[in-house]
Amino acid sequence: MADQHDDYAEIRAEIRKLCAEFPAEYWRERDRGAEYPAAFVKALSDAGYLAALIPEEFGGSGLPLSAAAAILEEIHHAGGNAGACHAQMYIMGALLRHGSAEQKQRYLPGIATGALRLQAFGVTEPTSGTDTTALKTTATRDGDHYVVNGQKIWTSRAEHSDLMLLLARTTPKDQVAKRTDGLSIFILDMREALGNGLTIRPIRTMMNHATTEVFFDNVRVPAQNLIGVEGKGFRYVLSGMNAERILIAAESIGDAKWFIDKAAAYAGERVVFGRPIGQNQGVQFPIAKAYAQMRAAELMVREAARLFEAGQDCGAEANMAKMLAAEAAWAAAEACVQTHGGFAFAEEYDVERKFRETRLYQVAPISTNLILSFIAEHVLKMPRSY
Repeated sequence: MADQHDDYAEIRAEIRKLCAEFPAEYWRERDRGAEYPAAFVKALSDAGYLAALIPEEFGGSGLPLSAAAAILEEIHHAGGNAGACHAQMYIMGALLRHGSAEQKQRYLPGIATGALRLQAFGVTEPTSGTDTTALKTTATRDGDHYVVNGQKIWTSRAEHSDLMLLLARTTPKDQVAKRTDGLSIFILDMREALGNGLTIRPIRTMMNHATTEVFFDNVRVPAQNLIGVEGKGFRYVLSGMNAERILIAAESIGDAKWFIDKAAAYAGERVVFGRPIGQNQGVQFPIAKAYAQMRAAELMVREAARLFEAGQDCGAEANMAKMLAAEAAWAAAEACVQTHGGFAFAEEYDVERKFRETRLYQVAPISTNLILSFIAEHVLKMPRSY
C-alpha cells in the first residue's frame, strides 16, 4: 500500500527493516506474558528514531512532526505497537518549548540517546478523568523543593521510564482567577522518588499497554525541576496535545493499513464453496469501504501535521484526525475479523491482538465524545456542553 507522494519513503523502508527483526511471534510473546517490548524499544532508540523531534543541537534528528508520524505509522503497519515508547517522542515537547536552557541541556541529550527515558506523563487522576482542571494532586513549596501528594492513574510506562512529566496543583483551586490557573508542570526523577514516597502499581488491561497508577506521599521535587512559570502548567500541557493527537492518529492509520492488507490477502487465499471468499461482494465491500475510510482519515492526519509544522492553529484538525483515524482503524479491524471468521480469534493470526490494541484509540488519549464537544463549541460555535 505504497504512496507515490510520500516524502518519507526512505524512513519507512528503514523502519520496515527494523520491524522485520521483531516479527509477529515477538509481539505475540510479549502480549501473552504482558511484557514490555524492551528489545524493540532499545532498537528504536539506538537507531535514533525516538529522537526524531529533538533538535540536532541536543543530539536528535530535528525532523518535522510528519516524519515522526511516518515512523509511528509504519511500526503499526508492520504489525508492531509503538504505544510502548511513542511518548518518548512527544512528552519532551513541553521541556523543549517551555524549559530553561539549563533544563534542556540537562535532559534532552540523554533523552535523545535513550539513556534517559521520559515516557511517563502524570496528568489523569481517578476522580477527574479528562477534567484536568479538577485534579487534586498538590505540589507545595518547601524551601528549594516542592512536596507532592496525590495520585495519578493511567500513567503508562511509569515502570519503564526514568523521568515523569508531572502536572500538579501549586495554588488551591479556590484561590485562582481562572480554573486553568494554579497548575504547574515538573520533571520528576522517578529513580530518586521510588522508595521515597513514590509508589507505582501496575494495572492489567485488555491489551499489553504497561499502564499504572502512581501514588505520591510527600515526594520531594527540586524547585529547579519546575518547567516554565509556576501556575501556567495547564497551558504548557495543552501546547503538546495537538502533537500527541496527530501522532496517535498516524498509529491508527498504520493499524488500519495492517488490517486491510491482512483482510484482502486472506480473502484472496481462503477458498470456500469452490471459490475465493474475496470474490464475493459481501466480503469485498467492507474491506473496500474501510480502505476508503482510511485514506480519507490519512488526508486529515497530513493536513493536521502540515498546519502544526507551519505554526498555525491546528486544534480542530488534530482532534478530527485522531477521531477519524481511530474510527477508520476500528472499521478495518471489524472487516478483518469478519473476513477471517473463526480464525480471527486464534492467537497465531495476530488479528485478535491488533483488534484489542486498536480499540484503545477511540478512548485515549481523548475520547470521541470530547472531540465532538470540541468541534461543536470551537468550530461550529455552539454553546459549551460541559
